[in-house]
Amino acid sequence: MLIAGLQKTTLIDYPGKIACVVFLAGCNFRCPWCYSSELVLPLKIVKQPIISEQEFFNFLRERQGLLEGVVICGGEPTINKGLLQFIEKIKHLRYSIKLDTNGSNPKILKDLVSTKLIDYVAMDIKIAPENPVYQNLMTEGITLDNIKESVEFLKKGNIDWEFRTTVVNTIHKRDDFLKIARWIGGPNVKYYLQNFRAEKTIDPEFEKIKPFKKEFLEEIAKEVSPYFKICQVR
Repeated sequence: MLIAGLQKTTLIDYPGKIACVVFLAGCNFRCPWCYSSELVLPLKIVKQPIISEQEFFNFLRERQGLLEGVVICGGEPTINKGLLQFIEKIKHLRYSIKLDTNGSNPKILKDLVSTKLIDYVAMDIKIAPENPVYQNLMTEGITLDNIKESVEFLKKGNIDWEFRTTVVNTIHKRDDFLKIARWIGGPNVKYYLQNFRAEKTIDPEFEKIKPFKKEFLEEIAKEVSPYFKICQVR
């Protein structure tokens, strides 16, 4: 497991829990506005200091009773072949686990939920499904059908989950969010909008783009909130 980062404490990344965040390197998406390029681009990954699994699990043992949860994110965690075994080790230490994912691997997602290895899922929704930008973000072998399968699986409610979108000026338009709401909406769905950060982007041109004002995101959330149980700006 290529552990490329560890945030030792967070009060905001795992709803209702004091947690740490472990960053796994590698991703099967190439979102040009992504501000975690050091976890996505191979040429940057090789320059990242790597944390050994032994060091990571020693940390978790030391924090037992202080931390409640572990957030596993990336990159895209589900591309790692040893992910299930990695999570099993964390579970043995009695931590709750939140998975951050782009939804590209519904089989792994279903396996993790059915075996009760994870407790919470946050899935990124990039843009409206009919927008060709979505497919263009994916590397070879991934289709929009994979994303849709993950959406429908989570909406069955077998685990606590949320959907979220990073809102990017020049990429997203107001009507994109109505299309997204009609796609993923439901009476039990939580949907969060989070603003783009113009830093360390995969495409350096995006570092020149000004994020939307928070008021714009709040307007969008208000407009589409009838489609959701919860719709908020983070």
